[in-house]
Amino acid sequence: MRQEFDFTLPGLGKPKSSRPDRVAEAVMQELSVLLRQDVRDARLTRVAYSRVQVTPDLKQAKIWFTVPEGSSSAEVLKALRNASGFFRSHLAKTLNMRCTPALLFFYDRQSEEVERLERLFRQINKERPKESGEEDRE
Repeated sequence: MRQEFDFTLPGLGKPKSSRPDRVAEAVMQELSVLLRQDVRDARLTRVAYSRVQVTPDLKQAKIWFTVPEGSSSAEVLKALRNASGFFRSHLAKTLNMRCTPALLFFYDRQSEEVERLERLFRQINKERPKESGEEDRE
């Protein structure tokens, strides 16, 4: 009887590269500085980047952004897409990479979701019957 070996043991595969993470951090830092110093579009004045994710082949950078309350995320997205060529050419000059990643922008709804959940928790807390000895902590 012939015995089969399992070659799928942990650690035998190709290790995950940290380069996409380092490139993502550099892209986020450079774009944040660029927004504060060189961008003149009024729609982008208070935009903040929340995270950047670069594909393993370094060809695309997905960039999530947030806007202050009362701003239109659709207008900001349009402005970011219009300025993506300017951003990419700046990254090409500063990052010294063989290929500059394509920039894809996405609105980060996480802050809106957190606010929605906090409102729900406050509402639940108000509707919950008060137990004896428990004081209102609001």
